[in-house]
Amino acid sequence: MKSKRFSIPGRMVLPTVLLTLFVGTMFIAPLIFTFDATKIAVSERLAGPSWAHPLGQDGFGRDRLARVLYGGQVSLTVAFVASLIALAIGTFVGLIGAYFRGPFEFIAMRVSDVVLYFPPILLALLVVTIFGPGVTTLVAVLALLFFPSFSRIAYSETMRVSVLDFVEASRALGTAPSRIVARTVLPNIMGPILVQFSLTAAACITVESGLSFLGLGVVPPAPSWGQMIRSARTYMEQDPFGIFVPCAALFLAIYAINLFVDRLRDVLDPKGQLEGKDAVSATKDGAGTPELGEGNVAELRALTLTLDRGADLPPVDLVKDVSMALRANQNTALVGESGSGKSLTALALMGLLPSGIQPTSGQIAVGRKAGTPVDLASLAPHAAEQVRGNDIAMIFQEPMTSLNPVLRIGFQMTEALQAHSDIDRAEAREKSIAALQSVGIPEAASRFDAYPHELSGGMRQRVMIAMALLAEPKVLIADEPTTALDVTIQAEIMDLLRDLRSSHGSGLSMLFISHNLGIVADIADWVVVMYSGEVVEEGPTDQILRDPHHPYTRALLESMPSAHEDLHSAKGDRLDTIKGTPPLPHLRPSGCSSRDRCPMAQPVCATIHPDLYRATSGTRAARCLFAPEAPEHLIQKEAV
Repeated sequence: MKSKRFSIPGRMVLPTVLLTLFVGTMFIAPLIFTFDATKIAVSERLAGPSWAHPLGQDGFGRDRLARVLYGGQVSLTVAFVASLIALAIGTFVGLIGAYFRGPFEFIAMRVSDVVLYFPPILLALLVVTIFGPGVTTLVAVLALLFFPSFSRIAYSETMRVSVLDFVEASRALGTAPSRIVARTVLPNIMGPILVQFSLTAAACITVESGLSFLGLGVVPPAPSWGQMIRSARTYMEQDPFGIFVPCAALFLAIYAINLFVDRLRDVLDPKGQLEGKDAVSATKDGAGTPELGEGNVAELRALTLTLDRGADLPPVDLVKDVSMALRANQNTALVGESGSGKSLTALALMGLLPSGIQPTSGQIAVGRKAGTPVDLASLAPHAAEQVRGNDIAMIFQEPMTSLNPVLRIGFQMTEALQAHSDIDRAEAREKSIAALQSVGIPEAASRFDAYPHELSGGMRQRVMIAMALLAEPKVLIADEPTTALDVTIQAEIMDLLRDLRSSHGSGLSMLFISHNLGIVADIADWVVVMYSGEVVEEGPTDQILRDPHHPYTRALLESMPSAHEDLHSAKGDRLDTIKGTPPLPHLRPSGCSSRDRCPMAQPVCATIHPDLYRATSGTRAARCLFAPEAPEHLIQKEAV
């Protein structure tokens, strides 16, 4: 059995080294330094740095370096222990209150409210005054002060997560509530809780230092940073370096803790394990200035998108070797079932890939209105921002989630316009209102000042279209823009998209993403069919719909009502379904990826992975051994 090799994620190296050196030095101080942090040498008071005393001596002649190190032990111990206790109690209270509700919720939240009503410092002063100063009292006070912050965060996050589908699925399986809370809900709320832990630890260090400064914290002669600041304050004019040392220690401690926990949160989050890489990152094959074919405004060239699954699992290709050309003044439809890679390909074309997915080969060549084409896969993030929205724009599925609900429509439109052009706000307003009028929004001037929730779904989608066209891009991507709309509004939006080429001049290329071949037949000039992350067929729309060459394309057509009447004539009104489901990316079968669902599959399909074979005319292509475009010798050789 192969043993797993432990490795620290790249983004954790710096914060781990910094925190380890800083905290470790504090706790191994007795092994390094022989100085007594409490030993007084009045004759050497306020002495400057020397080889014997690198940070000098304080107002009582005590070694300042020894006091910083020993004081750090106390401050950090109090902060970490108090924060961990507050985290444990607060998270437990919030989880139980939010998940089980009823009396649990009432008790948990009211107790937290009572503590939150008191100002933290005043409450700490009250408790310390009653019970007396000391480390134990400090830990108890700080844990009491900060557990409500954890309970509030755990409560709100549990309320959000507990209604999600995967939690409902666990309930449906009969999983015990305690197991759901511990194994399903808790891991999904740990990100915000870890962030709160870093903030709480920093606050605990500050509060402990403040109480020690007032003489209500660590009891002398034991050193602490707060005591050092209090002592150095008396001699601040004579020895300003004395107050700088403990303040610098406070700053470094808080910075190291916050940096470490912030990076740890990202590493523990499965959605953020790309180790800080931007969604637009350099690829091996994407260097240099690309050239576009005649009449093309954008091209994908052998693009492969890979998901990094961490150190323990091999990466998996979600999209493999996809090539596509978007021509000026042409509508291209990208079709396929859910999970085929359509939207992911479109996001790659926009340079908006989710964290953890990156292009590992190929080019994303995009023509610019001014200047030479660029490879979006190899652009730096700032350079990619100049392309998005200006040369290539996108309309998303759900306009309500794409528009900021707390900002007016006009503000969002002018912000997008001013990001790519040097115009004042008045001119931006005028152009935005004209764009709203061009997409058929009545009373555009008043709608300009409306909030998204004041518009209907159809109007919000028209706003998204207007916003996408404001900068007059060369490529417009429409990712199933009618999915969330009713049938009547769908027809209006489709009419609007169909008229875009004539109303916005020649040269605009649209990539329309859909699984509805009926809509595709009405709007597209060219069709690209995807299955399991690969292009399986492409060609002119009328030819694809009339005579599909790939069995998967034919199956899609036969499952659509009135997509092509001839395909249903022999079967009456009954619609076929595509049996089975697409394979998961890491479980693709050998040979042809669609062979398990293909009615034409032969034994040879399990041994040969077909290329995307192109016809000699160049207008049709299909990824099938039995397509007219495929070389016949492949089948003959296998048969022999």
